Amino acid sequence: MFAVIGIKTFDFINDIGRFAKFFWQSTIVSLNCFLRAKAYPLIRTQMNIIGVRSVPVVMITGAFVGMTLAIQAYDQLAGMGLEERLGVLINISVVKELGPVLAAIMLAGRIGGALTAELGTMNVTEQIDAVRSMGTDPIRYLVAPRILALLLLTPILIIYTDLMGILGGYFISVIQFGINSKAYWSYSASFVELWDVAIGVVKGFFFGVAIAAISCYKGFTCKEGAQGVGQACTEAFVSSFVSILALNFALAIIFKAIYFTFWPIKSIV
Repeated sequence: MFAVIGIKTFDFINDIGRFAKFFWQSTIVSLNCFLRAKAYPLIRTQMNIIGVRSVPVVMITGAFVGMTLAIQAYDQLAGMGLEERLGVLINISVVKELGPVLAAIMLAGRIGGALTAELGTMNVTEQIDAVRSMGTDPIRYLVAPRILALLLLTPILIIYTDLMGILGGYFISVIQFGINSKAYWSYSASFVELWDVAIGVVKGFFFGVAIAAISCYKGFTCKEGAQGVGQACTEAFVSSFVSILALNFALAIIFKAIYFTFWPIKSIV
């Protein structure tokens, strides 16, 4: 039993080390590609695949998040006579936490799995080795454009999610529950600051890099056969999901400390 635990622990640490090496190489190569105009066509192609086609998914996600928050929170606030402040609760929750996290999770499922399957299939069919044999760095050609595309587009997709979440919450609050529209927006504008929106957007940069790096790494190191590719896709999504939650927790602590350093605490009532 202890031998099995030791082997599993050793494999886990070894895998972390290999991922760290892969991530460092990908970061350096991605920075070089960003500074070179020759890599822009590859980046634009990935931006179209990753960003444009993901807009409907994240917008639908944001809309339902906002509407669900409005339905769940209305009764509690109405019981205290604070229903006009419902917009504050909805909008802060959407732009700071739920919007960025759920948008990133949707991207991890839609884009992360696709990247892993694509690169995993290339790895199984030895196409990556063929790229190396032609004297081309596969990380520069296959990984860097995907990392840069997710790095640049994840914050933009989060903005779409936030927008639809705000509109969804407004629709339920004002149209269905009859809350005064002017009061709804007035309280929201008073308590939801640009800092709150910026936090969610900045989180997108970290989430995008995490999704791209993990998905590409799992694709590059997947086992042979269809089962190996499927297992790599599952591992990529689970690892991306956990990393998103861990990053969100760490960034929440960091941003909260920064905020309390420069701005006083506001009361919502």
